[in-house]
Amino acid sequence: MTASDLATWQESNDAYLSAAIEWLRLLLQRHTTMPMQNAALGKALPHGHATAAAASDADAHPMWWRFRRTRVRASPPEPETNAPPLLLPSPSFEVSEASVNEAYERLRAAEGIDPPPALRVLANAFNLSQFERDVLLLAVAMELDTRIAGLCAEAQDDASLPFPTFGLAFALFDAPAWDARSPENPLRHWRLLELNRPWTHPLTSTALRADERIVNFAKGLNHLDDRIAPFVTPLGPANATDELPASQQGVADEIVGALERDQPQLRPIQLLGPDSASKQAVARASARRLGANLYRMPAELLPAQPADLDTLVRLWQRETLLMPVALYLEASDVDRSADAHATPLRRFLMHVGGVVFVEARETWPVPQGSRSFDVDKPTAAEQRGLWTTTLGEGRESEAAQLASQFSLSLPAIARIGADALADEDARPLRDRIWTRAARHTRLNVDALAQRVDAKATWEDLVLPASEVVLLRQIAAHVDGRGRVYDDWGFRQRMNRGLGISALFAGESGTGKTMAAEVIANELNLSLHRIDLSSIVSKWVGETEKNLQQLFNAAEDSSSILFFDEADALFGKRTEVQQSQDRFANIEINFLLQRIEAYRGLAILATNMKSAIDPGFYRRLRFVVNFAFPGPEERRAMWQRAFPAQVPTEGLDFDRLARLPLTGGSIHNVALSAAFLAAKRGPPVTMPIVLDAARTELRKIGKPVHEADFKWSDKVVELTR
Repeated sequence: MTASDLATWQESNDAYLSAAIEWLRLLLQRHTTMPMQNAALGKALPHGHATAAAASDADAHPMWWRFRRTRVRASPPEPETNAPPLLLPSPSFEVSEASVNEAYERLRAAEGIDPPPALRVLANAFNLSQFERDVLLLAVAMELDTRIAGLCAEAQDDASLPFPTFGLAFALFDAPAWDARSPENPLRHWRLLELNRPWTHPLTSTALRADERIVNFAKGLNHLDDRIAPFVTPLGPANATDELPASQQGVADEIVGALERDQPQLRPIQLLGPDSASKQAVARASARRLGANLYRMPAELLPAQPADLDTLVRLWQRETLLMPVALYLEASDVDRSADAHATPLRRFLMHVGGVVFVEARETWPVPQGSRSFDVDKPTAAEQRGLWTTTLGEGRESEAAQLASQFSLSLPAIARIGADALADEDARPLRDRIWTRAARHTRLNVDALAQRVDAKATWEDLVLPASEVVLLRQIAAHVDGRGRVYDDWGFRQRMNRGLGISALFAGESGTGKTMAAEVIANELNLSLHRIDLSSIVSKWVGETEKNLQQLFNAAEDSSSILFFDEADALFGKRTEVQQSQDRFANIEINFLLQRIEAYRGLAILATNMKSAIDPGFYRRLRFVVNFAFPGPEERRAMWQRAFPAQVPTEGLDFDRLARLPLTGGSIHNVALSAAFLAAKRGPPVTMPIVLDAARTELRKIGKPVHEADFKWSDKVVELTR
């Protein structure tokens, strides 16, 4: 509908409301004058007696007369006198039946617009009977015309009732239906009317107030209910030009078909999978096909109290009848074992109607049934195609590398590409995109693991040639995943083991962490060290849950997971002698399965290779042994220990290489010597280095032979 069409309809809707209110006013005025006319004919008797005219009026309006007579009988009786009966004052004007009929005809004429008036749309949506429509119109008119209140009081012959009531409606409209008062009927079930009912008042004399949302709808103002707005936010409509990849479009087509088959009893649609962005994209596309606006609501916001939850359910279902809306319920992080959020979610899914998408990792049981659909990220080929479009022609190899290292949704790829193109950085486009993609994918992992700023390079690493070859093979496997898995078809033949896992075993300080940094630096990937204190829990099942969150966050990330002191987590299973042993073995079994299914690079570092459970070795692609360095390796380490900016003098690297120190200890000695030289004055000399080496050996518990530390008389003075 265009703006001009909307303005035209709004004028016609206002004209319809004016005609409806005019008809109501005439009805109320006619009803007010009817008892007066009978009294003016001289047929009124003292209180407590009925006349023939009154009886005929009761026949015309039986319900109204019953309530009127009840009210009269409740008044205290007047003493009998010989005075003539009191007559009601004659009205200043009379309302004829013809004038009421003419007003009704004008109302019917105003109703024949296309699209129909808002009240007619509302009545059809909630399947209201004619009497229920008239009652709702009376309550709405109360909010739109200030004269209705006075007319209601006059019509009910009670100044304390300046509002519509069921009693007035029963007397005013044709074919009154007693069941319209029922909480199960539309007027009250859908909260179209609000009853302000004091305990001392019967239901028939309780004030009827039209809900504010309904009044606004009748005026043509269709907006989300204010009571729902705090719970939901617009998910953002998909543009007509946005297209899903073929793999996800097929899921969206299945969802739309299922919803069309389920009409009119729609069941919740559960979207399963780890990637929220892909599930939102599929839900948006499905809602767009259905012509609905999609709103998102976190499951944690669901009220815990049943009454509040029931109100929210009814208000949302009412919105689905008033405007084209669909709900996207975020429930991926809801703990099924915790009643705080799980119970309200189950109750909500049991009663809610309309189009509801449930974002979950596993299926939630719904008593009346639901439909579940697996939603995955776009395939590697689809991601490569979008990277190629973003980078431009001739960049297919770079696009393939990006697709192999980063698993992203199409909206994320489009956003990263647009930001990189808009960046005026002088770096090549590929580098700008790579940096943004790495930053985007590591956000979730940063919350669960410690990111290590990898600075070490191959030149800093001193290892035997055979171990260096293994490390370079690890880097080559990570770098070539796209070609081997996708171009050469291995992904089609494998459903697990697509990731790369390696074990680094050796004494502390032999270079395990540095080797992980070198690989991360070579591949330009993020390195995350796993903090066991945030993973391991004493509570049963919590450790597996934390590990699952970690692996899920890193699954599609470019991050390298580095499990330092891995023997504490990947230790051997033991014979079950008590319940704690069984739960510990469950953790190991979970890790055995999860490490094999993980699709990234995971590095396990340990000082106790023998403590690792043998089941992991089959799942490890590489095992790199970091032996204690020999004299040649130690000499190379000493030569690289001091940066070029450090002033040194007379350092004997052959003499230093004889000290039984690992690479980590050599780094500690060099750093300590630099601080000593900074305190006493440069340069760094052999006496300073030897003094720092003596301290390091004592710290790690190795024997110190003073003869190895004699250099000159200055050494003796320095060490005293």
